[in-house]
Amino acid sequence: MNFIDTHTHLYVEQFDQDREEVVQRAIKSGVDKFFLPAIDSRNTEDMYALAAAFPENMYLMTGLHPVSVPEIDYEKELVFIEKELEKRKFYAIGEIGIDLHWYPESVEIQKEVFQKQIQLAKKHKLPIVIHCRKAFKEVFEVLEEEKDEDLYGIFHCFTGTYEEAKKAIDLGMKLGIGGVLTFKNGKIDQFLHEIPLKHIVLETDAPYLAPTPHRGKRNESSYLINIAEKLASIYELPLDEIAKKTTQNAKAIFNI
Repeated sequence: MNFIDTHTHLYVEQFDQDREEVVQRAIKSGVDKFFLPAIDSRNTEDMYALAAAFPENMYLMTGLHPVSVPEIDYEKELVFIEKELEKRKFYAIGEIGIDLHWYPESVEIQKEVFQKQIQLAKKHKLPIVIHCRKAFKEVFEVLEEEKDEDLYGIFHCFTGTYEEAKKAIDLGMKLGIGGVLTFKNGKIDQFLHEIPLKHIVLETDAPYLAPTPHRGKRNESSYLINIAEKLASIYELPLDEIAKKTTQNAKAIFNI
Protein backbone atom coordinates (compact mmCIF):
# COMPACT_ATOMS: atom_id res chain seq x y z
CA MET A 1 0.00 0.00 0.00
CA ASN A 2 1.70 3.15 -1.27
CA PHE A 3 0.79 6.82 -1.02
CA ILE A 4 1.92 9.98 -2.78
CA ASP A 5 2.43 13.23 -0.89
CA THR A 6 1.54 15.69 -3.64
CA HIS A 7 2.71 18.75 -1.69
CA THR A 8 5.56 18.76 0.82
CA HIS A 9 8.30 21.32 1.55
CA LEU A 10 10.87 18.84 2.87
CA TYR A 11 13.73 21.06 1.70
CA VAL A 12 13.01 23.97 4.10
CA GLU A 13 15.05 24.77 7.22
CA GLN A 14 12.57 23.14 9.63
CA PHE A 15 13.99 19.78 8.46
CA ASP A 16 17.68 20.72 8.48
CA GLN A 17 18.44 18.66 11.60
CA ASP A 18 16.71 15.41 10.63
CA ARG A 19 15.73 15.48 6.95
CA GLU A 20 17.06 12.00 6.18
CA GLU A 21 15.13 10.49 9.10
CA VAL A 22 11.93 12.31 8.11
CA VAL A 23 12.12 10.99 4.55
CA GLN A 24 12.91 7.44 5.68
CA ARG A 25 10.06 7.55 8.21
CA ALA A 26 7.65 8.50 5.44
CA ILE A 27 8.91 5.79 3.09
CA LYS A 28 8.60 3.21 5.88
CA SER A 29 4.99 4.31 6.46
CA GLY A 30 4.15 3.80 2.77
CA VAL A 31 4.59 7.34 1.46
CA ASP A 32 7.21 6.81 -1.24
CA LYS A 33 6.72 9.70 -3.67
CA PHE A 34 7.05 13.36 -2.74
CA PHE A 35 6.21 16.36 -4.90
CA LEU A 36 8.17 19.46 -3.95
CA PRO A 37 6.47 22.79 -4.63
CA ALA A 38 8.72 25.78 -5.25
CA ILE A 39 8.63 29.01 -3.23
CA ASP A 40 11.12 31.20 -5.09
CA SER A 41 14.71 31.12 -6.38
CA ARG A 42 16.13 31.46 -2.87
CA ASN A 43 15.05 27.87 -2.12
CA THR A 44 15.99 26.33 -5.44
CA GLU A 45 19.37 24.85 -4.52
CA ASP A 46 17.96 23.21 -1.39
CA MET A 47 15.17 21.65 -3.47
CA TYR A 48 17.61 20.36 -6.06
CA ALA A 49 19.89 18.92 -3.36
CA LEU A 50 17.00 16.98 -1.84
CA ALA A 51 15.96 15.65 -5.25
CA ALA A 52 19.56 14.58 -5.91
CA ALA A 53 19.74 12.78 -2.54
CA PHE A 54 16.52 10.82 -3.24
CA PRO A 55 16.25 10.61 -7.04
CA GLU A 56 13.73 7.76 -6.95
CA ASN A 57 11.35 9.56 -4.61
CA MET A 58 11.45 13.33 -5.16
CA TYR A 59 9.65 15.20 -7.94
CA LEU A 60 10.34 18.87 -8.57
CA MET A 61 8.02 21.77 -9.32
CA THR A 62 9.05 25.29 -10.29
CA GLY A 63 7.20 28.56 -9.77
CA LEU A 64 6.84 31.69 -7.70
CA HIS A 65 4.76 31.51 -4.51
CA PRO A 66 2.28 34.41 -4.23
CA VAL A 67 3.63 35.45 -0.82
CA SER A 68 7.05 35.96 -2.46
CA VAL A 69 5.64 38.18 -5.22
CA PRO A 70 5.72 41.46 -3.22
CA GLU A 71 9.02 40.52 -1.51
CA ILE A 72 11.19 39.84 -4.54
CA ASP A 73 11.79 41.06 -8.09
CA TYR A 74 9.01 38.99 -9.62
CA GLU A 75 9.95 39.82 -13.22
CA LYS A 76 13.42 38.41 -12.65
CA GLU A 77 11.87 35.39 -10.95
CA LEU A 78 9.67 34.67 -13.97
CA VAL A 79 12.72 34.81 -16.24
CA PHE A 80 14.55 32.48 -13.83
CA ILE A 81 11.64 29.99 -13.95
CA GLU A 82 11.64 29.99 -17.76
CA LYS A 83 15.38 29.32 -17.84
CA GLU A 84 15.09 26.48 -15.31
CA LEU A 85 12.35 24.87 -17.38
CA GLU A 86 14.85 24.56 -20.23
CA LYS A 87 17.49 22.93 -17.99
CA ARG A 88 15.74 20.09 -16.17
CA LYS A 89 12.51 18.16 -15.79
CA PHE A 90 9.69 19.55 -13.67
CA TYR A 91 6.33 17.95 -12.99
CA ALA A 92 4.25 21.08 -12.33
CA ILE A 93 4.28 24.86 -12.05
CA GLY A 94 3.62 25.49 -8.39
CA GLU A 95 2.89 26.63 -5.97
CA ILE A 96 1.35 29.64 -7.61
CA GLY A 97 -1.77 31.66 -6.94
CA ILE A 98 -3.05 34.48 -4.76
CA ASP A 99 -2.67 35.13 -1.03
CA LEU A 100 -4.73 37.99 0.38
CA HIS A 101 -4.07 37.05 4.00
CA TRP A 102 -0.52 38.39 4.02
CA TYR A 103 -0.50 40.82 1.10
CA PRO A 104 -4.01 42.06 0.23
CA GLU A 105 -2.63 45.33 -1.15
CA SER A 106 -0.71 43.51 -3.94
CA VAL A 107 -3.73 41.68 -5.35
CA GLU A 108 -3.39 43.03 -8.91
CA ILE A 109 0.30 42.13 -9.17
CA GLN A 110 -0.40 38.68 -7.70
CA LYS A 111 -3.15 38.11 -10.28
CA GLU A 112 -0.83 39.14 -13.09
CA VAL A 113 2.00 36.86 -11.93
CA PHE A 114 -0.45 33.99 -11.39
CA GLN A 115 -1.81 34.36 -14.91
CA LYS A 116 1.64 34.53 -16.48
CA GLN A 117 2.64 31.32 -14.71
CA ILE A 118 -0.54 29.56 -15.84
CA GLN A 119 0.35 30.52 -19.40
CA LEU A 120 3.86 29.19 -18.86
CA ALA A 121 2.44 25.90 -17.58
CA LYS A 122 0.26 25.56 -20.67
CA LYS A 123 3.21 26.30 -22.94
CA HIS A 124 5.15 23.46 -21.31
CA LYS A 125 2.11 21.15 -21.02
CA LEU A 126 2.38 21.04 -17.23
CA PRO A 127 -0.22 21.08 -14.45
CA ILE A 128 -0.46 23.98 -12.03
CA VAL A 129 -0.57 23.73 -8.23
CA ILE A 130 -2.64 26.56 -6.78
CA HIS A 131 -2.15 28.40 -3.49
CA CYS A 132 -5.32 30.24 -2.52
CA ARG A 133 -5.74 32.06 0.78
CA LYS A 134 -8.70 34.37 1.29
CA ALA A 135 -8.77 34.72 -2.49
CA PHE A 136 -11.26 32.28 -4.02
CA LYS A 137 -12.98 35.02 -6.01
CA GLU A 138 -9.72 36.35 -7.44
CA VAL A 139 -8.28 32.88 -8.19
CA PHE A 140 -11.45 31.84 -9.99
CA GLU A 141 -11.43 35.06 -12.03
CA VAL A 142 -7.96 34.22 -13.38
CA LEU A 143 -8.82 30.55 -13.94
CA GLU A 144 -11.97 31.48 -15.88
CA GLU A 145 -9.87 33.69 -18.17
CA GLU A 146 -7.41 30.87 -18.79
CA LYS A 147 -9.90 28.02 -19.02
CA ASP A 148 -9.22 25.63 -21.89
CA GLU A 149 -8.19 22.01 -22.45
CA ASP A 150 -4.61 22.78 -21.41
CA LEU A 151 -5.58 24.09 -17.96
CA TYR A 152 -5.40 21.44 -15.25
CA GLY A 153 -3.78 20.78 -11.90
CA ILE A 154 -4.36 20.74 -8.16
CA PHE A 155 -6.13 23.19 -5.89
CA HIS A 156 -3.64 22.83 -3.04
CA CYS A 157 -4.88 22.79 0.58
CA PHE A 158 -8.50 23.07 -0.49
CA THR A 159 -10.57 24.63 2.30
CA GLY A 160 -13.51 26.07 0.37
CA THR A 161 -17.20 25.29 0.24
CA TYR A 162 -18.95 22.51 -1.69
CA GLU A 163 -19.85 25.04 -4.40
CA GLU A 164 -16.22 26.20 -4.64
CA ALA A 165 -15.08 22.58 -4.80
CA LYS A 166 -17.41 21.93 -7.74
CA LYS A 167 -16.20 25.09 -9.46
CA ALA A 168 -12.54 24.10 -9.02
CA ILE A 169 -13.26 20.65 -10.46
CA ASP A 170 -15.13 22.19 -13.41
CA LEU A 171 -12.01 24.26 -14.10
CA GLY A 172 -9.85 21.14 -14.40
CA MET A 173 -8.53 20.93 -10.84
CA LYS A 174 -8.17 18.06 -8.42
CA LEU A 175 -8.64 18.95 -4.75
CA GLY A 176 -5.51 18.70 -2.60
CA ILE A 177 -6.70 17.40 0.76
CA GLY A 178 -4.44 17.71 3.79
CA GLY A 179 -4.41 18.13 7.55
CA VAL A 180 -7.36 20.55 7.62
CA LEU A 181 -9.59 17.55 6.89
CA THR A 182 -8.85 16.26 10.40
CA PHE A 183 -9.53 19.57 12.20
CA LYS A 184 -12.78 19.89 14.19
CA ASN A 185 -13.43 23.27 12.57
CA GLY A 186 -12.10 22.30 9.13
CA LYS A 187 -15.63 22.06 7.62
CA ILE A 188 -14.62 20.26 4.41
CA ASP A 189 -15.31 16.91 6.10
CA GLN A 190 -19.02 17.87 6.09
CA PHE A 191 -19.38 17.69 2.30
CA LEU A 192 -16.36 15.83 0.96
CA HIS A 193 -18.31 12.55 0.70
CA GLU A 194 -20.37 14.25 -2.02
CA ILE A 195 -17.24 14.75 -4.15
CA PRO A 196 -16.26 11.65 -6.17
CA LEU A 197 -12.92 10.26 -4.99
CA LYS A 198 -11.51 10.57 -8.52
CA HIS A 199 -11.17 14.33 -7.86
CA ILE A 200 -9.07 13.96 -4.69
CA VAL A 201 -5.30 13.85 -4.09
CA LEU A 202 -3.52 13.71 -0.74
CA GLU A 203 -0.94 16.15 0.60
CA THR A 204 0.68 17.23 3.85
CA ASP A 205 2.06 20.74 3.11
CA ALA A 206 4.81 19.76 5.57
CA PRO A 207 6.08 21.39 7.74
CA TYR A 208 2.73 23.23 7.98
CA LEU A 209 -0.83 22.17 8.90
CA ALA A 210 -0.07 18.94 10.74
CA PRO A 211 -3.15 16.71 11.03
CA THR A 212 -4.76 15.61 14.26
CA PRO A 213 -3.30 14.12 16.51
CA HIS A 214 -0.13 16.08 15.61
CA ARG A 215 -1.83 19.46 15.22
CA GLY A 216 0.36 22.35 16.34
CA LYS A 217 3.58 20.39 15.77
CA ARG A 218 5.87 20.29 12.76
CA ASN A 219 4.15 18.38 10.00
CA GLU A 220 5.95 15.67 8.05
CA SER A 221 5.11 13.41 5.14
CA SER A 222 4.58 10.26 7.24
CA TYR A 223 1.54 12.01 8.74
CA LEU A 224 -0.18 11.62 5.37
CA ILE A 225 -1.49 8.33 6.77
CA ASN A 226 -3.59 10.23 9.33
CA ILE A 227 -5.21 12.19 6.52
CA ALA A 228 -5.78 9.04 4.49
CA GLU A 229 -7.42 7.32 7.47
CA LYS A 230 -9.82 10.23 7.91
CA LEU A 231 -10.62 10.12 4.20
CA ALA A 232 -11.27 6.37 4.46
CA SER A 233 -13.79 6.96 7.26
CA ILE A 234 -15.56 9.72 5.28
CA TYR A 235 -15.86 7.61 2.13
CA GLU A 236 -16.45 4.40 4.10
CA LEU A 237 -13.73 2.63 2.12
CA PRO A 238 -10.76 0.51 3.20
CA LEU A 239 -7.47 2.36 3.51
CA ASP A 240 -5.86 0.43 0.66
CA GLU A 241 -8.63 1.62 -1.66
CA ILE A 242 -7.93 5.24 -0.66
CA ALA A 243 -4.22 4.63 -1.34
CA LYS A 244 -4.93 3.09 -4.72
CA LYS A 245 -7.38 5.75 -5.96
CA THR A 246 -5.52 8.84 -4.71
CA THR A 247 -2.24 7.47 -6.08
CA GLN A 248 -3.86 6.93 -9.49
CA ASN A 249 -5.21 10.47 -9.41
CA ALA A 250 -1.81 11.97 -8.53
CA LYS A 251 0.00 9.95 -11.20
CA ALA A 252 -2.50 11.12 -13.81
CA ILE A 253 -2.06 14.78 -12.88
CA PHE A 254 1.73 14.69 -12.78
CA ASN A 255 2.05 12.30 -15.73
CA ILE A 256 4.28 9.72 -14.02
